[in-house]
Amino acid sequence: MNLLHVNDRAGEYPPSWYAATRAEFAPCPALMGEVRADVCVVGAGYTGLSAALHLAEKGFSVVVLEAHRVGFGASGRNGGQVGSGQRQDQVWLEKAVGREDAHRMWDLAEDAKALVKDLIARHAMPVTFHPGVAHACWSEAEVRDTHAYAEKLHRDYGYDQLEPLDRAGIRALIGSKVYKGGEVDRGAGHVHPLNYAIGLAEAAQKAGAVIHEASEVLRLESGAKPVVHTAQGRVICDQVILAANGYLGDLEPKVAAKVMPINNFIVATEPLGARAAEILSEPVAVADTKFVVNYWRLSEDNRLLFGGGESYGYRFPDVIRTVSKPMLEVYPQLADARIDYAWGGTLAITLNRMPCFTRPTANVMSASGYSGHGVALATLAGKLMAEAVAGNAAGFDLMASLPQPRFPGGATLRWPLLVLAMTWYSLRDRLGL
Repeated sequence: MNLLHVNDRAGEYPPSWYAATRAEFAPCPALMGEVRADVCVVGAGYTGLSAALHLAEKGFSVVVLEAHRVGFGASGRNGGQVGSGQRQDQVWLEKAVGREDAHRMWDLAEDAKALVKDLIARHAMPVTFHPGVAHACWSEAEVRDTHAYAEKLHRDYGYDQLEPLDRAGIRALIGSKVYKGGEVDRGAGHVHPLNYAIGLAEAAQKAGAVIHEASEVLRLESGAKPVVHTAQGRVICDQVILAANGYLGDLEPKVAAKVMPINNFIVATEPLGARAAEILSEPVAVADTKFVVNYWRLSEDNRLLFGGGESYGYRFPDVIRTVSKPMLEVYPQLADARIDYAWGGTLAITLNRMPCFTRPTANVMSASGYSGHGVALATLAGKLMAEAVAGNAAGFDLMASLPQPRFPGGATLRWPLLVLAMTWYSLRDRLGL
């Protein structure tokens, strides 16, 4: 099943609130014939566009190939949260790589947030960085763990942006009675994800990168001079950067064995007007502690953008029904609110939930599998790959040093095994375990 085509119309953004409010970006012509470049980037999401921008700024000739439109995939459909740290917390990382490298990975993640904010400001992008991400806990034990972790980050990493919240504090902030407490991260934030992708594309073009949309990559020939093939052309280059994430398919089997596409879903309500203050008393984003996480924020026109729900197939389900159930569990007072937009998208996860940085073959680099933590980390990944092409691979190699296990069962069984695991964790969510 080709996820580039199974759920979406060719060359069109999904009917999301993001697409309805996107900034103008003229379509880029498809690749025709043979071209040469220093670097060919496959995929025009955050990873690929950041790589193209930073490479072009360093003087490399860059061609970006996108199957549909800039920001078509997860980069233009996600919750927009720019979170702190890596996808796994520092306790996990200290055990996995030791304290020194765990500190370096924390610093890289902090650099990633700063990079997003700097790029938005420096290139006058059509997007605003809104500060604040709250974490809402379903159990008292999770509240204790969350507060203890905030103390650890302050003590061991000097991070002082986490504000602990008790039950009254979380309720006052997010207007829901179901959570026992949590925290708000004042150093994190959220953005309009598609407009951020469009801003990266415009910046990359101004720096000299060439973007071709409607140019699905069908085949990759690796070697001293890799050749990237589309239906109507090819790019001969010195380096290839694979930045297709959940839409990589079988283009590079060594990456596909470690990175699995999954789907997620979001709805947007009608504008809530004065009721919006009852949902969020501050313009922060929120994520909760369920394994199948709920996440939400208010849009600039006071709609609730709520993501969550489960679906165990690659074809999108009835998204309104899928997401309304967890949304009304959190906000039963919105039972009468109209849903104006509903959409799905494909992201990618790894077995250990850390991004997969790898060199699958000579002159080919890949970064993917951000596991729901990709707005900042994917932007950073593009920069790290650009630096590696230019001869400074320290950041890329640090991230690549984390062992990435293959999914058990290979391409045939990995999805059924994941469904079993997600069913188990979903049951634990429902039982409150």
